[in-house]
Amino acid sequence: MMNVADADSDHSVNPPPELSTVVVPLLKGVMYREENPGLWGSLLNQQGSIRDYVAVLGLDLLLDEAEGYAFLRSRPECDDDSAPAIPRLIARRQLSYSVSLLLALLRKKLAEFDAGGGDTRLILSRDEVVELIRIFLPAGSNEVKLIDQIDATLNKISALGFIRRLRGQGQMIEVRRIIKAFVDAQWLADFDGRLAEYRQQRAGAMEEGEDG
Repeated sequence: MMNVADADSDHSVNPPPELSTVVVPLLKGVMYREENPGLWGSLLNQQGSIRDYVAVLGLDLLLDEAEGYAFLRSRPECDDDSAPAIPRLIARRQLSYSVSLLLALLRKKLAEFDAGGGDTRLILSRDEVVELIRIFLPAGSNEVKLIDQIDATLNKISALGFIRRLRGQGQMIEVRRIIKAFVDAQWLADFDGRLAEYRQQRAGAMEEGEDG
């Protein structure tokens, strides 16, 4: 039986240097057109070879030319029990409630922003982010503690690559458009359902407090 290495030894065993210069940055994280136009051009020119090569690693190349980003994602697990399991090169991350909540709110804000047909970059201040999340927190929350918690959550989201802090502009952040690839309409709908349950529980707790 011919294996993948036999079928395409140039790509799977000894990839050409120009291929490696693109694949290695992709293995490290998201690639953005605006940050490295030259590397982005190489990605577009070699995307067929790159897809073939990363497939050997159990990865798919997700490329959005319109939005200007690309990243690698582990392929869905095969249902065939007889097929050998491929170790996951890119680990799954379990997101906390606070990170999930803020991601959902930022994604919805980006959808509203796009519907307005204005600028292509969504820039928010930390105060605006605080107001987005305030309604989901208990009334009378300590303001200083709240801001510290939101800063910590923003740092986690920044590390995941969904936002970036703007240098020299205080507490301003840019919502990166790659968030659309991870937080899709179905994810938002599911999360909206959980938020609705949370609101009902919170309202019930407040009513019990008033009755008491």
